[in-house]
Amino acid sequence: MEPMKPMAPMKPMEPMSAPEAWWPADLGHPTTSGGQNTMRYAFFSEKHRLLIEKDGKLTAYDTGDHRISGVSQQQSQGQELVFTSQNGTVDLDDLKWIGC
Repeated sequence: MEPMKPMAPMKPMEPMSAPEAWWPADLGHPTTSGGQNTMRYAFFSEKHRLLIEKDGKLTAYDTGDHRISGVSQQQSQGQELVFTSQNGTVDLDDLKWIGC
């Protein structure tokens, strides 16, 4: 029986590429973003904008004085999103819809 050959050196890991932006470039980089299943969001604090993409449809909201810092997603009733700001919880219905 022959002895085992030494292991070949491992190839160094390459850095992961940044995810592709799905929002308009003029908004810059989001302050926070995330998503689950077929829904994702991005909040741009300097522009006071919250973008939601659900099933490929993009919707934009004016967040006014809200500084979005967190999100919860309720799966049981149509994947409703509820955001957290310095003023407490914020429903999408509380924000001004500004289009797609």
